Amino acid sequence: MKLHLRVWRQKNNDTPGGFADYDLNDVSEESSFLEMLDILNEELIEKGDMPVAFDHDCREGICGMCSLTIDGNAHGPERATTVCQLHMRSFKDGDTITIEPWRAKAFPVIKDLVVDRTAFDKVIQAGGFITARTGSAPDANEIPIPKPIADKAMDAAACIGCGACVAACPNGSAMLFTSAKSSQLNMLPQGKAEKDTRVIGMVGAMDEAGFGNCTNYGECQSVCPKEINLDFIAKMNRDYAGAKVRRFLNKAG
Repeated sequence: MKLHLRVWRQKNNDTPGGFADYDLNDVSEESSFLEMLDILNEELIEKGDMPVAFDHDCREGICGMCSLTIDGNAHGPERATTVCQLHMRSFKDGDTITIEPWRAKAFPVIKDLVVDRTAFDKVIQAGGFITARTGSAPDANEIPIPKPIADKAMDAAACIGCGACVAACPNGSAMLFTSAKSSQLNMLPQGKAEKDTRVIGMVGAMDEAGFGNCTNYGECQSVCPKEINLDFIAKMNRDYAGAKVRRFLNKAG
């Protein structure tokens, strides 16, 4: 395959960026998107140019580090697929492909296609599972959990925290991510003891990090590589409203 690449190059968040154009020849349609970028970087290094910085880790569709916007789509054109599992057979010979980093105020660009997702870590830290030591982990199945609840919690836990939901949202909202992470714990009996503290803390950390609000565009759900659905946002809103009411009544009493 012959490809024309338009790649966002940016030295750092304080320096304006812009697109650079590259032509690649003899790209196998069986190669992954990241392997195609590896080929580009090898050519750039041979020419003495600076390679393109991009994030990657497991390359098995598990970690979500491969955060790229491809032709305007977070993680590219294939649904429920991370960039590392996207293959060049999804493109045609002669295509022009535009590659950008996640675009969101809360994800500042570190370099080229790499963004800082520390804001997600702060949301997670605000919803810590427990605040007191409880000894060693209990044996499996010691606490019975109805299968429908366990299945729903597992659906939420499938979120890999890649940030595609934020990048796709016109508001830069992180509500799909935050709702999945709070729900996976709040639905289980082990997590209910700190349910109210957790959801209030995580929503507060989300707002403080500069993420926008949800206005029901649904783009987050459509680009999520793990198919997290909007139901979790509704659940988080219910949990949050209930927690605020209970906190108010406790103070009033």
